Amino acid sequence: MGKSPRFDAKWQRRRSWQRRWRVLRVWLLLAAILAASWWIMRWPIFGGEWEQVGNRFTICAENYSTACVIDGDTIMLGERRIRLTGFDTPEIDGQCLAERKLALAARGALHDWLNRGPFTMDGGTDPPRDTYGRELRALRREEAGSDEWLADWMEARGFARTSGWGNPDHDWCAETPPE
Repeated sequence: MGKSPRFDAKWQRRRSWQRRWRVLRVWLLLAAILAASWWIMRWPIFGGEWEQVGNRFTICAENYSTACVIDGDTIMLGERRIRLTGFDTPEIDGQCLAERKLALAARGALHDWLNRGPFTMDGGTDPPRDTYGRELRALRREEAGSDEWLADWMEARGFARTSGWGNPDHDWCAETPPE
């Protein structure tokens, strides 16, 4: 004869907890993977050598220069188009007047930051590229013994929002340009 079924309460509780724990482990593992992915994607792209840049930048639409600012998150350095990572700014040809005004203010703020002095770009000689072929790079400047990241600087002044996986698209039309 086979085993008779067990009906004691302690055994039933233990079996119920084991079943719940099996399901809970899967969800906890998934949550940990998602949290780690978000944390990794939040930071600018690191890797490769840091390149020192000391050029003077102009606004691309106004003057020809070997170094110019296209918009609030894209620059041109010689023949290289560079998309700055870690933040997103409104588009100059945006959907509404508020977005276009904020985009011009963001472009001006980026222009000012770049012309404050030398800074470094990550990515080395073979940086990653986006779908449009632009180099993807993060910028920083060392001041007073600490790093000032361009992405943090633009976000702190209201010209940009954090970009990357897990961050929703931003409605720039609901914003007013910072002073």
